[in-house]
Formats: sequence, structure tokens, C-alpha cells
Amino acid sequence: MRFLPEPSRTDGTPSRLPGCAVLLCNLGTPDAADAPALRRYLAEFLADPRVVEIPRWLWWPILHGVVLRTRPAKSAAKYARIWTPDGSPLAVWTGKQARLLEGYLGQRGHRVAVRPAMRYGEPSIATVLSELKAGGASRILVLPLYPQYCAATTASVVDAVAAWSQRTRRLPELRFVNGYHDDAGYIDALARRVSDHWLKHGRGERLVMSFHGMPARTRELGDPYHDACHATARLLAERLTLKPVEWSVAFQSRFGRAKWLEPATEPTLRALAADGVGRVDVICPGFAADCLETLEEIALEGRAAFLAAGGKEFHYIDCLNDRHEWLAALASIALRHMQGWNPETDTGDLRP
Repeated sequence: MRFLPEPSRTDGTPSRLPGCAVLLCNLGTPDAADAPALRRYLAEFLADPRVVEIPRWLWWPILHGVVLRTRPAKSAAKYARIWTPDGSPLAVWTGKQARLLEGYLGQRGHRVAVRPAMRYGEPSIATVLSELKAGGASRILVLPLYPQYCAATTASVVDAVAAWSQRTRRLPELRFVNGYHDDAGYIDALARRVSDHWLKHGRGERLVMSFHGMPARTRELGDPYHDACHATARLLAERLTLKPVEWSVAFQSRFGRAKWLEPATEPTLRALAADGVGRVDVICPGFAADCLETLEEIALEGRAAFLAAGGKEFHYIDCLNDRHEWLAALASIALRHMQGWNPETDTGDLRP
């Protein structure tokens, strides 16, 4: 095995970065809203065995012979509907969250470098880890933007860090945040997001909490994701003092023919409309930043499905994005996991 060469520090120049850093990880995004970019992105994403748990000999011909020939153009058209002048919304928001989180930590007296990274696409986890290490970071907290632990997301980030570690001679000290689905600050941030929307736009008859779907088999095999989603939803409903008839949980983004976690979001929206619910409000608590799955699948396609089924009014509630309550909660989560890590310029223990 060949290890990456260590950066030279023989000139005596000081490190450019603090000794402590946070690697803020999100899923990833194509670098353009066109078929070639989507083909590159999907080839990396769908090749991850954490994402598609099908034996390689069976999945590879399907992926390269069918999926990557047909899906990129369709996905590119969807991305084009939500693309911004600055690029992908997910990349824009994740970059902003990293900059703001560094500022929030600084306001609490802790000099910590925060850098965004993508599990698929750029900037890659390996690239950013190497940059942090070369800049002088010797302790790195890996903080995925996935509140609910799932093997297909959180564990895949750990896999990417491990792959980089296998090529690195001198490793920084590493810590990982597995999840924070029941963190009080996170729940309060969600509740404040919903309450602010209701204050401005009024309140619907039903709040639908839509989480990203996963194959039902993953739950049967012991993945805690399903239960974590329901715990988040229950805590949010309690925080908003909602009655059971005033909120629902659903799962979106189904792919393939296998059975997925239920109920599915779009059929749920259609059923609510058919039952006479005139207005629904939909929030996606599992997404820390607005992206294709929220802006196109829910805000556009979900709206169309609900209205076509007889619904009268559909409200999508934005993700937490750059909201103060969310960044404050994220800073507290980071500081709890960095207890005892003292940057050279910090005189005290890291505390929330």
C-alpha cells in the first residue's frame, strides 16, 4: 500500500489553520444540471455498497447497462428546475452553513476551522481532509449533516474517512458524530421553523413530516433509521403541542421495485386530499439544507400531486438552512463532541 507523502514543515512557518477542525459532510450534488454531470455523480453515488445493497455481479450490469443510460437525462431535467445562479442549492447551503458554524464557534471563544465536504462529488471528503491536515489541523471532528443515523448515509461518510485514512501515514485524531435525531436544540430549531411559517402564512390542517426513504429490508436487518425518524417526528409534534390527528410521518424518494419504508409521501398527500383535508404543510426534518429532494420532489411534485387529488392549499416549509436556531444547535453538538480538544489559541476546555 502506498501512503500519501506528509507535508513538509521544515521551514518553520506556523500552521495556517487551528489545531481543531470540523469536517461538515453532506450527501453531495452534481456540478452541473446536465446529463454528463449527472452521469458522473450517479455513477459514484449508486456504486456505493452502502447505498445499494445488491451483490456487485447482479447490480453492475443494471447500473451501467440501464440506470446510467436512462436516468441522468431525467435527473438533469429535475435539477434544472431548482438550479440557482450560484449552483446547486445543496452545495450553496452547505458551504454557507460551514462558514456560519465557524463563526458561531468563534463567538463562543473557540478557534475551530470548519470546512464543507461531500460524500459524492466535490469537494470530496478525502480532498478536504488532506487540505485540513496540510493546513495544520491535528484533531478533526467529522460531523455529517444527517440528524438520523442510517448506514446508507452516516456510515458511508465513515467509510470515506476510513478509505482516506488507509492512505495516510500520520493520521490526525478523529472523532465522529453518529446522529442527533433527538437533540433538544435540533428539535427546537425545527419547531421554531414551523412556528415562524405558521405565524406568517397561517396553519394547515395537517403537518406532514417527510423523511428520505430507505428499503424496508434495512429496518429488518437492524438499521435504526426508521425509529430515529419517528422519534424526531414525535418530539417535534410534542414541541408544537400537536394532537395525533394533526401530524403524519411519510417517506419519500423511492427507487427501484423493492418494498420501501411506508407510508410513501406522495400517496399520503393524495390520500389526505381525497379525505377532504384542504391544506397541508410539509416539512423535511431529515434534510439540513434544501436540495433536489425538498425543492423539486416535495415543493413542486408533492404540491402538484396534492392539488391534483383535490387539495386546496399546499405549503412547503423550508429546511433549516442558515437559521440562527439551527446553527446554534449545530455549534453545541460540535462542542459536546470536541470536549477536551484545545486549539493552541484556546485557553479553556471546549464547552457547549
